[in-house]
Amino acid sequence: MKNTVIKNREIYTRKFDSVLEILSPVMPISKPEAGFYLWPELTMTDEDFCTLLYQEESVLVLPGSYLGREDNGNNPGSHHVRMALVAEESECVEAAKRIRNFLSRR
Repeated sequence: MKNTVIKNREIYTRKFDSVLEILSPVMPISKPEAGFYLWPELTMTDEDFCTLLYQEESVLVLPGSYLGREDNGNNPGSHHVRMALVAEESECVEAAKRIRNFLSRR
């Protein structure tokens, strides 16, 4: 079991490093302390970002507001998206390149 945990950590480290190298120049994004997803902040609404990204680049990410709950009129997930890096590294890299292309047109 220990070898599996170490191997999974190595796989996710490579995924994060590869994706962050592509996306860091075009959006504020950082490696999380734990987890398997990225949580960047957006300049547009999270729903608009997700809808347009899917329409233009066929990449699915989850609007952050879907994961938060409104409190005093504020949703802490608003203007964020959840980018899960659960696919193979090559697919994560391809998605990151498409996200970069999408953002470069904005």
